[in-house]
Amino acid sequence: MAVEVTMPKFGLTMHEGTVQRFFKAVGDAVKAGEPLYEVETEKVLYEVEAPADGTLAATLVEDGETVECGIAVAVIAEQGEDLAQVASRYEKSAARSEPAAATNSSPQSARPQTSAEPSGGRRAASPIARKLAAELGVNLDRVEGSGPGGRITREDVERAAKSAPAPRAPSPAQSDKPIALRGMRKIIAERMHQSLQQSAQLTITTEADVTPATELRARLTRDFDFSYTDLMIHAVARALMRHPRMNTRLDGNELSIASAANVGLAVALEEGLIVPVIAGAERKSLREIAIESKALGEKARAGHLKLEDVTGGTFTITNLGTYGVDAFTPILNIGEAGILGVGRIIEKPAIYRGEIARRAMMTLSLTFDHRVIDGVPAAEYLQTVIEVFNYGER
Repeated sequence: MAVEVTMPKFGLTMHEGTVQRFFKAVGDAVKAGEPLYEVETEKVLYEVEAPADGTLAATLVEDGETVECGIAVAVIAEQGEDLAQVASRYEKSAARSEPAAATNSSPQSARPQTSAEPSGGRRAASPIARKLAAELGVNLDRVEGSGPGGRITREDVERAAKSAPAPRAPSPAQSDKPIALRGMRKIIAERMHQSLQQSAQLTITTEADVTPATELRARLTRDFDFSYTDLMIHAVARALMRHPRMNTRLDGNELSIASAANVGLAVALEEGLIVPVIAGAERKSLREIAIESKALGEKARAGHLKLEDVTGGTFTITNLGTYGVDAFTPILNIGEAGILGVGRIIEKPAIYRGEIARRAMMTLSLTFDHRVIDGVPAAEYLQTVIEVFNYGER
């Protein structure tokens, strides 16, 4: 009997995922446990394994399509089953849901209706078709869909674009092309907005003399390589142990103080950012933190992070200092009590021991949830971070 492959749910907060690509083509043999397709969630790219042996009878979504958890994305036929018959069952299902369906019975094009399909009078079209139509200036209302249920495919849009008369030169306003929020960018937009709506965020800033930290790094890098970000992770984790209220989550009317400092580090990617987590950072040496943060950064940029690499964070660091930024307003990761924005280190004249001296200065921006912690203890936490950053554990 054929087996449906559905969009998995990797966590309580996951509601949908985007199929990036299938590793198998329709008609290929499939073994249980081998990677079948790649899904992008709000946090990671994840390879989904085939749930059964058999033959891939149909893929039910296109690359780049976003569907809700639990929706079928492919069908695996068992040995001996007729692939066309298996695929046709899904084609018929799609046709019933859209009475105006055109007919196209190839297994590759079998596409049941999913949550990503439009409603409310809009023409049914794949996300790729919509994106391409926007880019080519094709009116979807005038395109005949050849997909299941009359759904418009990328090929339909390309065909319509070729047959259309040459358009007039667009005005400057008409040449602007809308870019739909999708995938990681869409999730980031939703989470940042949700964070601002559901917490009481306040940011405090201070300029710190970090000359001792630059001297410390100059000494220690003779033994092993590490960055100022690694040194900041080390300092933040130890400061969290001294100020546990900053290492807190607020769920409803209950506060829960984490016993470990799981420090997340925001890593910029081309399509957004991701926050891999160094778990138990308060127990790790600076050398261990440097090794782990480097490995996580490389995995993030290569798209190889696992779910366990990005979950369980209790506090986040975001560093824009390497881009020449002095100060900014970080936004809390939902559920966390604090996030520290790190600015650049720059040498400038400063008053030191009563005299003007050349000192290395850095601005830190601490955003915290005022429902969880007040300004004074937040400022005390920031002071401890600077102390440990400069001098290590004393």
